[in-house]
Amino acid sequence: MSLTSFGPANLIKRSAETHPLTWRLRDDGEPVWLDEYQAKDGYAAARKAFADMAQDDIVQTVKDAGLKGRGGAGFPTGVKWGLMPKDESMNIRYLLCNADEMEPNTWKDRMLMEQLPHLLIEGMLISARALKTYRGYIFLRGEYTTAAVHLRRAVEEAKAAGLLGKNILGSGFDFELFVHTGAGRYICGEETALINSLEGRRANPRSKPPFPAAVGVWGKPTCVNNVETLCNVPAIIGNGVDWYKSLAREGSEDHGTKLMGFSGKVKNPGLWELPFGVTARELFEDYAGGMRDGFKLKCWQPGGAGTGFLLPEHLDAQMYAGGIAKVGTRMGTGLAMAVDDSVNMVSLLRNMEQFFARESCGFCTPCRDGLPWSVKLLMAIEHGEGQPGDIETLLGLVGFLGPGKTFCAHAPGAVEPLGSAIKYFRPEFEAGIAQATPGVPPLARPIVIGA
Repeated sequence: MSLTSFGPANLIKRSAETHPLTWRLRDDGEPVWLDEYQAKDGYAAARKAFADMAQDDIVQTVKDAGLKGRGGAGFPTGVKWGLMPKDESMNIRYLLCNADEMEPNTWKDRMLMEQLPHLLIEGMLISARALKTYRGYIFLRGEYTTAAVHLRRAVEEAKAAGLLGKNILGSGFDFELFVHTGAGRYICGEETALINSLEGRRANPRSKPPFPAAVGVWGKPTCVNNVETLCNVPAIIGNGVDWYKSLAREGSEDHGTKLMGFSGKVKNPGLWELPFGVTARELFEDYAGGMRDGFKLKCWQPGGAGTGFLLPEHLDAQMYAGGIAKVGTRMGTGLAMAVDDSVNMVSLLRNMEQFFARESCGFCTPCRDGLPWSVKLLMAIEHGEGQPGDIETLLGLVGFLGPGKTFCAHAPGAVEPLGSAIKYFRPEFEAGIAQATPGVPPLARPIVIGA
């Protein structure tokens, strides 16, 4: 699988001017270590931030650039940074990198950490300077063992070069950075569940407010950003706001570039750095090469398992948050999945909902009981044993578990693909409905939650 920003015919050449995240990648896929990274202008932005910019100016620059979170939620990064307290007496604060990339069909952060570990470290160093945080943690998905090895080596290289630790670049600023591997829970992608896990607690989301910027790790002000988000910071500081805004395509309300990809039975599955505003059709046809011979595109998801399904006719949508919202779902992580015409949607949804039900933290009732209920119904329909009213019950669960109905966003993301699948492929669900048992009300059959 390709992890570069080249198109299938190598028509696009990566450069620092157009591909700030990936231009330093090696063609052989090996990591870019410190000497090579610095030879490719690595840490130049950090030196600029430390020597020429006030801390508040760094925050303002990121805010003016319009950088948004790349983990799926898309919250403005500069706004989040601005929530950190201004009180200088609060000298214990933390910067957390959310590297718990557990979203199915998403591997963009893995590529950055495995091949460009110093880009993440530089991004965290500049961010720590801006936020006045003295300690940082990379909370890494436990299964990313290669990324852990590469990050730890890069941290040691940065320490030896005086880029981490005490009195960085002679500025009097101290910043320690640690790589912390998690135990493998999807819910840790939620920032407060991540904080609980880092503290050694059960990975349940916390009630907000207070937000982490006020009360985070060990009760101290904390900022949590995604890997790809932090990796954008050096280029913004190094090249400026106007340059960063100029990268996106016309019509996009989001700025900069984004790691996007396509998986499934496409000819050239891979990951590419592309400007916001590129159409999904361009991503699917020009980069992923369209479907393999003998397969037809049935539907697709724009950014992970927690986004709704779209039809081939929606491929002309622009890949940015607002562009995908216009066709009825979220951009999510930006790594799309093609579903071919051999796939039964009921089986696909049963598999997805099993994953989401298993990964629920169990804290709130709608998520804890509702997701297993959806699995039970889908299993029955999959085996041709569904009962009249089951589809309506599933749609009811989509409503009961929607945004604002649960403690965190886990359940709303879990049921979004379910609702869209029923919307577009209801006959496949209806085909699994058996004849009702005479004398038995359709919804009276027992549903054993959690069995």
